[in-house]
Amino acid sequence: MATKPHDRLAAALNSDLEAVDGLIRARMHSDNAPRIPEVTAHLVEAGGKRLRPMLTLAAARLCGYDGAHHLKLAATVEFIHTATLLHDDVVDESEKRRGRPTANLLWDNKSSVLVGDYLFSRSFQLMVETGSLRVLDILANASATIAEGEVLQMTAATDLNTGEDVYLKIVRGKTAALFSAATEVGGVISDAPEDKVQALFAYGDALGIAFQIADDLLDYQGDSGATGKNVGDDFRERKLTLPVIKAVAQATPEEHAFWQRTIEKGRQEDGDLEHALSLMAKYDTLNATRTDAESWAAKAQAALAPLPDHELRAMLHDLAAYVVSRLS
Repeated sequence: MATKPHDRLAAALNSDLEAVDGLIRARMHSDNAPRIPEVTAHLVEAGGKRLRPMLTLAAARLCGYDGAHHLKLAATVEFIHTATLLHDDVVDESEKRRGRPTANLLWDNKSSVLVGDYLFSRSFQLMVETGSLRVLDILANASATIAEGEVLQMTAATDLNTGEDVYLKIVRGKTAALFSAATEVGGVISDAPEDKVQALFAYGDALGIAFQIADDLLDYQGDSGATGKNVGDDFRERKLTLPVIKAVAQATPEEHAFWQRTIEKGRQEDGDLEHALSLMAKYDTLNATRTDAESWAAKAQAALAPLPDHELRAMLHDLAAYVVSRLS
């Protein structure tokens, strides 16, 4: 592929994306609290790919929508995403996001939490303006599911009893819920037939799962210059992601004691990351995790079958492959 799929998608949706960006800038403004646009702009303008709003725009256009409500829904999705990032960085005590200092580091935790709350409120104002109760239901449920996923991760991430089934629940909550809502509302606002709406939901769900599994894998084998994260950040933060879950499931008693000390108890020493990587290599869990990501990407591609034959469908198909090709 000469250009990346999300770049081709952005080019095809250029006028819509410009309108969404204008809407985002207008709605993140506050006359009474200038810190709100300062904090929001730091994250919104940090070079993110706008992937989730693009999914809404593409879904609507793919279903033949010619109104303007998809712009409000795309902005809604981006606000929800930005709000969760602000909150996540506080919870994770992160200092870097997309290679830049986090908002909680530049300002403080209180500002990040309150501005995140403000963006959630703005997102609900936008979705209400579409006049669709079903859209409101989908995005409200997604917001609740995201919060549930984050809380589940917080309670399960350092528990070695956490299996792949719980990991999938976490991923479906904290990541895939917004992907699937983004695509589903694009079909709903277009009054698309129910089979097409469900196809869009299934695509977003599988794409989101593939995206998060790939992201978790990149933490152990990615280029820190490209990802904006240091290799092994998840290990240092004691996050039990799929490569480690697979290694724990096959661990000897001695290896289990290592995982218990480093992940459950958080007593990490020099050389522990290297040892963790050697255990993942021993059980080939990085390749097994990649296979899982590829499987979910294939499910996303297959879900597109009921949708119209269109250049946007081809781009969404390629996007699913690209999510995993980042691992090469």
